[in-house]
Amino acid sequence: MSSGEKAIIIIPTYNEKPNITKLLPLIDKVRKKITEWELEVLVVDDSSPDGTAEAVEGLQKKYPYLHLLINKQKSGLGGAYLKGMAHAFGKLKADVVFEMDADLSHDPKKIPEFLAALDAGADMVLGSRYIPGGSIPSNWGWHRKFLSVAGNNTISLIMWSRAVKDWTGGYRAIRKKVYQKVHRELEESARFTGYTFQIGFLLKAIRAGFTISEVPFHFVDREVGESKLGTEYIINTLRYIVTTRLQEIFAMRLVKFVMVGGLGFVVNTVFFNLFKFASLWTTLSTALGIPAQHGLLEAVLSDQALAVILSAELAILSNYILNNFWTFQDRQIHGVFQHLNKFVQFNIGSMGSIVIQYIVMQASLRLFGIFTLLTVFGVPIASDNLYLAAGVLIGMVWNFSIYSLVIWRKK
Repeated sequence: MSSGEKAIIIIPTYNEKPNITKLLPLIDKVRKKITEWELEVLVVDDSSPDGTAEAVEGLQKKYPYLHLLINKQKSGLGGAYLKGMAHAFGKLKADVVFEMDADLSHDPKKIPEFLAALDAGADMVLGSRYIPGGSIPSNWGWHRKFLSVAGNNTISLIMWSRAVKDWTGGYRAIRKKVYQKVHRELEESARFTGYTFQIGFLLKAIRAGFTISEVPFHFVDREVGESKLGTEYIINTLRYIVTTRLQEIFAMRLVKFVMVGGLGFVVNTVFFNLFKFASLWTTLSTALGIPAQHGLLEAVLSDQALAVILSAELAILSNYILNNFWTFQDRQIHGVFQHLNKFVQFNIGSMGSIVIQYIVMQASLRLFGIFTLLTVFGVPIASDNLYLAAGVLIGMVWNFSIYSLVIWRKK
């Protein structure tokens, strides 16, 4: 048991006077039954014009554990929670904070289950509508039910995570260490001031490796007041999860490796044509008085051969630099001698990819020959293009393996 720990329920409010006066007595009944935790309440009011703050001040005489924090300017759901958490974990010395709506949609009777999950080792506990024992209001219209269920499934699909079933719920318990890990990123971005805060906070907690548990609860629709949700909630949520997922994908090592390889191909192609146009070997041999070559030497010592070698080496150098500073930035190579040693290994590894491509191409030609693979806009595409693509793909697997296991191996 976690005897002596303090949990503070944060309730953000804006024009919730009728609801907050009903909710606080319900919390008090639950609080009296809890013996292993010290439970307090913090209302964060966005300067409600309906007198919500004044109502809370009046109830403080009855509930001495009730705290009030007033925002002089309306800061939105995320802003209210962040200010409330900073106050709760700072001045009020909380070990855990709860997120709870003021509109009576979150049943206070579930609080002991949240605390039990924390005692069992959870770092963050979610009130879930989408696990056995949980539900959404049966009187919701089909469109609202669809948006709720489909919305959560869409987030799971885009974020490629089934870690939780309820991404958007606002009934939660959060340990201090989770807040300390993620709050700075949330505070530094204006996009987390609204309802996107809930998804952003949860996603960052999951990505950071914290233990997440879910407690089922029946979500009850508000009876008094109006919902703060609007169409901007759906738009902002979609924008956030798509943008975040794309950022995660582009941060993946394999994606970086492919992008660097693609840039290396461009470098190789551009400089090959530049060197070939400049007739480097012809210019050099004339300046040095080297006579014209014939036979095998004519093929080796030529403008095209020199262009191939130099452009390939420039592409290899480009790939090495970008892989070191971007793809494998967490394993960066430092020092002149270390760079020289690794660059030689990088060249050898890259040559291995070229050899693989050559072997795949020749073996495929001997086994299957050349035939028309398909026709695009009347232009026949030969099978050797497929062989080349297969060789490049296998070569990329080779390169990524060598880079990861040898050149930038994890220490």
